Amino acid sequence: MAGPDFDHDIKQLQATMHTIEQVLDLDSMRVEIADLGEQVAAPDLWDDQENATRVTGRLSLLQGEVDRFTALSGRIDDLEIMVELSQEEGDSEALADAERELGRIKKAVESLEIRTLLSGEYDVRDALITIRSGAGGVDAADFAEMLMRMYIRWAEQHKYAVEVFDTSYAEEAGLKSATFAIKAPYAYGTLSVEAGTHRLVRISPFDNQGRRQTSFAAVEVVPVLEQTDEIDIPDEDIRTDVYRSGGPGGQSVNTTDSAVRLTHIPTGTVVSCQNEKSQLQNKASAMVVLKAKLLALKKAEEKAHLDGMRGDVQASWGDQMRNYVLNPYQIVKDLRTSYESGNPSAVFDGDLDGFIEAGIRWRRGTDSAN
Repeated sequence: MAGPDFDHDIKQLQATMHTIEQVLDLDSMRVEIADLGEQVAAPDLWDDQENATRVTGRLSLLQGEVDRFTALSGRIDDLEIMVELSQEEGDSEALADAERELGRIKKAVESLEIRTLLSGEYDVRDALITIRSGAGGVDAADFAEMLMRMYIRWAEQHKYAVEVFDTSYAEEAGLKSATFAIKAPYAYGTLSVEAGTHRLVRISPFDNQGRRQTSFAAVEVVPVLEQTDEIDIPDEDIRTDVYRSGGPGGQSVNTTDSAVRLTHIPTGTVVSCQNEKSQLQNKASAMVVLKAKLLALKKAEEKAHLDGMRGDVQASWGDQMRNYVLNPYQIVKDLRTSYESGNPSAVFDGDLDGFIEAGIRWRRGTDSAN
């Protein structure tokens, strides 16, 4: 079996990287980095903590983007030298190493190329994910917990931070609902394609007759807002309730009225937070979640209005967007993109990149068609 055409593949990678550099506009990024660096060096930066947080956060984001591109470009250059020396010396073992590195680089470049498709207004933000169990009883609650673990494992594999705001446990097993944030550049743009209804088919571990059960869970993804975002909520529009934290146990659980539930009266939107020890911390976290959900609601209303003008009656991607089938065969299949995996265990353990990248490309094609 013939090996890869290194010269052709490397030139193709370099051309793709040049296109990515233009789309990301790295020159403008470097100019902004220099300006932000001067602001960070100012001795009075932290006199205004809100501005300091914005400046340092933006600097970290931009520097990370430039470093990621530069490191990948360096790997391609190193590969070119590695191949050249290996071919000159007839070193088959080194060429085999180069072939493996070529495969890894191709995957990294494809992942970076996907990033260029994330150009929405809030795509760069952290992602706020809410998972709710649906039809299917205890199996649905267990499925909701499996999905939460799946996304947290995906974040851990990418070394992204996760902050859990609220977990509402079901009586027998699993979760009624959970809300958590994944903190990373472009987390919202990346994970927004995961929103929708997920369906699980398996032999129920909770059915003593071993029957096959179908259950559903809903995944909602919204962007985490910044202080500068214009979402003004009058105090009289919010009802605040406090209650004792619930859950499987632990310090400060069920001992104080520290959990907080906020209800936005005009829309009926309800959020809660119970994972912090103090009521004030929980209320602040709940407000972050509420603002994010109200922004998503506003955007959905705007989209529905535009869809109505186009005559499009579909307000979203449809109820059921992905099937996880564990019996009678094993497959995970996305119904929008047709991307599939024959290894559900790996998917539930966080192997989601293929589904996410296919979803982003599908969304871009759908947006272009509209």
